[in-house]
Amino acid sequence: MIDIKKVLCPVDYSVCSQEAFKYAAHIARTESAKLYLVHVIDVRSFGHESPLDSDVPKPSEDAIRRIKEDLTKKAADEVEGVEIEPVVVVGVPVKVILSVAEERKVDMIVMGTHGRTGIPHVIIGSVAENVVRKAPCPVLTIRHV
Repeated sequence: MIDIKKVLCPVDYSVCSQEAFKYAAHIARTESAKLYLVHVIDVRSFGHESPLDSDVPKPSEDAIRRIKEDLTKKAADEVEGVEIEPVVVVGVPVKVILSVAEERKVDMIVMGTHGRTGIPHVIIGSVAENVVRKAPCPVLTIRHV
């Protein structure tokens, strides 16, 4: 029997991630599962990823707190009665999503096929593609139609 008690949904505020959230919320509600909403502030947008970029300004703790509050408020409006934990991390999206999935021992990841980067990919976005390939659990990808 499949037991889904923890669902992770990456949120980047794209149309695709909003669609994925609807599915994740439905699954969490139906299964009485905890819903992790993960927002990654891409470190590469502050400069390239290297030890030499330690002086590059990063979002403040207050900004991260506000993003968590926003995620929780928006989700609470949609998912009454579901336990929600917002996770906001500065990092590389694929690495953060996989790390949070492993750390929290999630049973399923629900994510959009394309994010807000605007980089065209033939079938599936690069973040979703890499998560599907490397995830420690099943991944449900949602395409915006």
